[in-house]
Amino acid sequence: MSQEEIEVEAIGIEVSSQPIELYKVLKIANAVSGGGEAKMAISEGYVAVNGELEQRKRRKMYDGDLVEFNEEYYVVLCDQPVQEPSDEPVKKKTEKPAAKKPQSKNANKGSKLKKSASKKANKGSQNKPSEPKAVNNADQSTGRKLMSF
Repeated sequence: MSQEEIEVEAIGIEVSSQPIELYKVLKIANAVSGGGEAKMAISEGYVAVNGELEQRKRRKMYDGDLVEFNEEYYVVLCDQPVQEPSDEPVKKKTEKPAAKKPQSKNANKGSKLKKSASKKANKGSQNKPSEPKAVNNADQSTGRKLMSF
């Protein structure tokens, strides 16, 4: 089946960055009164993107994408390069252990003892569901975990 080209008049929606979520495009275009209305319209099947029905509220939209809603056409316009989510949070997690101070041998022994104490507490509470659970609190000055029951 060959695709037929048709011309439509579309309202240009200028956005400052891409990708942008579909429901936000409808909000920026003032095609809806708010985000909740936009999400409802999308999920109920009233919105098409590039000629196909779209029900994903957070579908990523890029420069040139065409949105059809309520017998109107909107085209996403953005002159900025695509910015995909970066891996910065992952990098921060891997950098944290390098920044930690080395613990002394006594600190490790203490944490092992506290872990075994919490296991004993959990064994005893198997028949008593209303008994409070152990709560972990970190002592910021020493970096040790404090267990309270």
